[in-house]
Amino acid sequence: MRTERGSVLPLVVLAVAMAGGGALLVGRLGEMAVSRAAARTAADAAALAGAAQGERAAREVAEANGATVLRFEVLGQDTRVSVRVGRSEAVGRARREPPGSS
Repeated sequence: MRTERGSVLPLVVLAVAMAGGGALLVGRLGEMAVSRAAARTAADAAALAGAAQGERAAREVAEANGATVLRFEVLGQDTRVSVRVGRSEAVGRARREPPGSS
């Protein structure tokens, strides 16, 4: 009589490999989402700082949030700041209130 000992082992190895691959995929997707959120936060904070105090303040705030400023623009009352955090880029916008409008 022939035995079938060890025939389950390939299935177990396959299941473990698939679970490991799935865990890696979920980890990568989570890392990308966190990076995008950090870029948006840094861009928004830098734009607010830039609208209130200028480009130097925008760069300092972006750096404090782990970002690098790619572009700083003032368009009338609007300030737009583009930043990069890791591989993610984001744009933040803020509007400066004219003096005496508060």
